This record gives sequence, structure tokens and C-alpha cells, in this order.
Amino acid sequence: MRPLPLLVLSLCVCRLTFAGVVRIEVTERSDVLIPAGGAAAGPYERVVGKVHFAIDPKLAANRIISDIEYAPRNARGLVEFSADLYMFQPKDPARGNGTVLFQVSNRGRKDLLMLFNRGAASNDPRTPEEMGDGFLFDRGFTLAWIGWQFDIPDQPPLLRISVPAARDGTRAITGLVRSDFVPDERVTEIYVADRNHVAYPVANPDDPSLQLTVRDRRDGPRTVISRDRWRLDDSRTNILLPSGFEPGKIYEFTYQARDPALVGLGPAAIRDFASDLKRRREATGIQRAIAIGSSQTGRLLRTYLYFGFNQDEQGAAALDGVWSHVAGAGRGSFNHRFAQPSRDARPYFNFFYPTDLFPFTDVAQADPVTWLTEGLLDRTAQSGTRPKIFYTNGAYEYYGRAASLIHTTVDGRADVSPPASTRIYFVPGSQHGPATAFPPGRDGLQNLANSNDYRWTLRALLVAMNSWVAKGAEPPASSYPRIARREAVPLGDVRFPKIPGVAFPTRIHTPFALDFGPRFRSEGIVAVEPPRVGRPYPVLLPQVDVDGNEIAGVRMPWITVPLATFTGWNLRDPALGAPEELFSFAGSTIPFAKTKAERERTGDPRPSIAERYRGRDDYLQKIRASARSLAEGGYLLEGDIDAIVRQAGPYWDHWTK
Repeated sequence: MRPLPLLVLSLCVCRLTFAGVVRIEVTERSDVLIPAGGAAAGPYERVVGKVHFAIDPKLAANRIISDIEYAPRNARGLVEFSADLYMFQPKDPARGNGTVLFQVSNRGRKDLLMLFNRGAASNDPRTPEEMGDGFLFDRGFTLAWIGWQFDIPDQPPLLRISVPAARDGTRAITGLVRSDFVPDERVTEIYVADRNHVAYPVANPDDPSLQLTVRDRRDGPRTVISRDRWRLDDSRTNILLPSGFEPGKIYEFTYQARDPALVGLGPAAIRDFASDLKRRREATGIQRAIAIGSSQTGRLLRTYLYFGFNQDEQGAAALDGVWSHVAGAGRGSFNHRFAQPSRDARPYFNFFYPTDLFPFTDVAQADPVTWLTEGLLDRTAQSGTRPKIFYTNGAYEYYGRAASLIHTTVDGRADVSPPASTRIYFVPGSQHGPATAFPPGRDGLQNLANSNDYRWTLRALLVAMNSWVAKGAEPPASSYPRIARREAVPLGDVRFPKIPGVAFPTRIHTPFALDFGPRFRSEGIVAVEPPRVGRPYPVLLPQVDVDGNEIAGVRMPWITVPLATFTGWNLRDPALGAPEELFSFAGSTIPFAKTKAERERTGDPRPSIAERYRGRDDYLQKIRASARSLAEGGYLLEGDIDAIVRQAGPYWDHWTK
């Protein structure tokens, strides 16, 4: 009989003082298809299953979980829950590098291999295309994903967490829930949850206080749609409007729900799983844990740090490194009553949810809007569990996620330097995620989509993060737009060139001070929906050069040696409605004219490709020189330079043909 893998041995369930992970149920063990050439860590295996948890609600580490006092308990007084598990681990743990790279799954998905191995996207990677070039395997990382989000649809291989609902003894707990929706086409039915996520049903469909409104802008007046024009379906999760919901309009619905999920058990699962791997290091080979989260889960990791989740039940630090990617200045609905973790805050989608909340910076500031003095890392400092931190953001996050607030004062007048344990990296000319397809398309956009593939920089930063947590080796210096250098400016001061046929944004995402009621910050209870909207927090944007390319940050070779203008913004196609609004997550590629004559004919102020380069070889030589300069600073890996030059060749061929 094949022996059980060391990493998934079931654990003793008799620990009374500190529980956490109590059992790992394995449903699949299979070999991982390693790319040609093998991996330095030897063969890998895939482990699929479920992690079972039990935590003590009386411990200080768990009292930060919203509504934990209303959680059902087992015979030993512990709160039980479980999470889906997916792992790639070296068959011989001793051959690994001692680090688990723990991706906090965005909406139940898995994209570590896409981000770092340059593989094809997959939620159950098994093919050579999905495994990519083997970068993570060759460096000996253990890769792990667990479910943390309760409202993920039950659609394997998406990862979910199963948590109990809070109840006050025999009485159901009720409270306010708000839904909003912006259709891109005319429809007659909308779902009260965000996209396809699991909804809180309306508690009473006959409640006279139910209200559906419509408005034209985020900050525009609401018009009530009379109750006789719409109805709920039998599931109490869909609103039917026979006359139709209009594209580009904002519809909002507020209602009473019951039985709130214990959403804060999600961050606790991340904490306890990471701690358990390290606690059993002789069997697992895991000495340290680095968590990375993108977008939604980058915001989750910022929330995790804010509440102090990194201190486990024994007082130790669960995560040694935290990498919050493309999260901007946000947190989110991850630890309050009736939280909807799927809800975010975009320029024109999901409005006024508890996402952009003070504090924004790691270090403490006084906020004249809320009268609070706080920093994001205050609780980790108090407990001595502060990890090493990377914040990486692209240009979209400045326009669409208020990223400047992580490194400025709340009045937007001065820079705020991060603490020694934090690095901030800005990737200019990029949309919400690295471009993985070329050439770019235009679906629903006014301009071609952004084509800046910056995954090469992520590889270098991962190597740097691992060296930082493992050896104390300092990573590359922070690189982001500073006010003092005139690299971070208000929207009206961005010197974007007047390119024919291109409209520069007039509206960007702006956070406001939101009042959800007097018990929200202290107890996580929402009493005001929609919230009262106070003063805005000023957002600054990266300044640009004469081509419209941003001047600060980690500039990829195709930004410093450009064939186009790359932006982090794009506007909605007029067919979708609201054409003056940003299209969520999208950036632009605005190609240069091929020749001087073409440029002069169209009135494009940017020099043409022919005016910049003597030919293809000249262009590629300049790309190589730019890549080598970035590698010298630690922002690219020396071994990736040839591949970067090869990638640039088709760019030239496409934009000059």
C-alpha cells in the first residue's frame, strides 16, 4: 500500500486548548505533470480534499471574528467549519525550498501558474499548457489554495468554505442587506447577489419597506420604482421588472435578511491552515508561509492585517509574508454581519460598500473626516505578528481603486513612506491584471484593451519576497509615484496628450467617508443602508510623459521602449450606456502611427514608430537594454531577459505591418 503523504496525515482531534486544523480529508492524490526538464525539487503530487477546523470562540485571537459569540458550538465548546483544499507539494518535502506559496483564491479560482509559470488559466491545472514553464516547481515552492469565501457557487473545482450561520439562541438574527446592479444590456430580471454568488434571500417578500431605486450616476439622485412595477420570484433572490432594466443605469435594492453567515471564519481559516503547516514542519518541510492575493483577495489580505488575524491561537505569526496585489487602497466585506465578500467598489459597479475605509496607510494617521487615528498595521504591531509586506498595483488601481491613498496623507497633500517591513511597487501602463493575450481586442471598450504583460516583474518580486522572509535579504526598493517628485497629481493635472479619437477620463473612482451606523466599526452591524455618504478622500494619479506613458514605477521594457501608449483606464463603449464612465478593470493600448506621414495626416502629436527606431533590430536591442537595467535593480530576473526580447518581437511585427 502506498504510504500517506506527510503533508496530509490526519491530525489528533483531542487538542482542547488550541484547535485550528483538526482533520484533513483527502479525496485525490495524483502526480503533477512537471514541464520538460523536471523540477529541482523533484516530482510533485496534487492533493485535493477538505480541511476541517475547530476554533475556541473565547480566545482573544478569535474574538475579532464578527458575531463569533453567536456561533453554534460542538460538545467541547468549539466552532466547527470546513474548507476545500487544493495543493501541489514536492513528494519529498526535504527537496522543497521550505516555503508554502499560499494563494488566497479570488472567487474560488486558482491562477498562481498563470501569474508565475506563464501557464494557461485553469482552476484545475493538469495539462502542459496549464503548467507553464515550471518556474514555481523549479524553485521548490509548495503551492496551496483553500476556500475562504462562503458565497462561492457550488461549482467544483471552485473553492468554497462552509461556515455556520449566527443565531441568538433559538432566535434568528436579521439585518439589512443591499444589492446594486448595472446592466450592460436590457434585461427583465436581476439577481440580488453580486454576479453569480450565493445570495441572502429576502426574509419577507411582503415587507412594505422593500425598495427598488434607479439613478444615472453614482452620486446622482435615486428615483423609487413603484412596487406595482416589480416583484420577487419564488426564490426571493431575483427581482423581475417586466418593463426592463435599462443598460448603464444603477439599480439598488435594500431588504431585510436572516441568518448571517460567520464570514470572518474565512480569514481565520487562512491563518490556521498556514500555522498548521509550519507547526508540523518536520513532516511538511514548511518553515514559512507567504500569502498572495489579487484584487478581491488582495483586499482581503489588507483586511486580515487590519483586524489582526495574523496572530494565531497560540500567539504566533501565521503568515511570514503577505503580498497584496492590485488591491489599491481597499479592504472589503470580509468580517461583518451580513457581509457579501464578493462585493467590491469599482468606478461604475458595486457602489458604497464597506471597501474603501480609513485607514489606508500602514502607518497611523489622523483622519479629520472620521476623527480616528489609525494605521492598517496597528494590531499586528501590538501582537508582534507583523509580516513582510508587498503592495503591487498597476495604473488601473490608481484610476479605479484609489491606490494613491496607500502612500499619501488622507488630504492628498504629502507623501507617506511605508514602514521598513513594507514595499510598494507600481507597474505603470497596466490594467487590473497582466495582459496574457496578444493582439488586444476591444469588446465593450472605446480603445483597444491594454497589452502590457508584466508577469516577468512578478517573478522577480516573488524571488525577492522569499529571500526576504527566508534570509532577511532586502528586496528591491519601493517604486511608486511621489507627490514630492510631481509624479502623483490630481486628475486635472495629468498631462495626457490630445490623441485624435481618444477621450481622457473625467470621472474616476473616489472613496468617500461612509457611515453605516454607530455599531459598524465596533461590532460589524450595519444599521444604515445605503450608508450616509460624507466627504471624499482625494485620489492622485500617476503623471505621464509626452506619449501619455506614466513616468514613475517599475516600467516594463515595452513602456520605456514603446510602440504605443499604455494606460490603466478605458471607457465604456456607448452601446453599454454611461460612455463617460471607466470600464471596470480595463486599460488601453493606443498604438503610435507607423510613419511620420500617417501621424501628420491624423494629427497625432506622438512621434511615429519610424521616427523612433531604425528598424526591428534597433527596437529589440533597446528592449534588451531596458530589461537588463530592470534586472540590475532586482525588478526582473537575469534569466528572463532573452524571453522578454523574444516576446517583444511579435509586438514590433504587429504594430508595424
